[in-house]
Amino acid sequence: MASITREEVEHLARLARLQLSDAEIDHYAGQLDVILQSVARVSEVAEADIPPTSHPIPMVNVFRDDVVRPGLDREAVAAGAPAWEDDRFRVPRILDEE
Repeated sequence: MASITREEVEHLARLARLQLSDAEIDHYAGQLDVILQSVARVSEVAEADIPPTSHPIPMVNVFRDDVVRPGLDREAVAAGAPAWEDDRFRVPRILDEE
């Protein structure tokens, strides 16, 4: 079975620029060892004729095709706006910045 040592956890912590105490290193070494053992067990069960997958069911693209459509009429938008200036909506200033 796979096993991870304290030195490997310290090395991973250095790579990730994490500062771990001795207690944290021991704690994470135990947790990572359990994870590695679980992955090893799954690898033992997996059959060679079953391809690895990222999802249990096949995924299909459910997005619609992009279709160019005309936008809103500028004059109609301006007519419905409470205030319009220089082809833009005019809104009250909320910040005291230029």
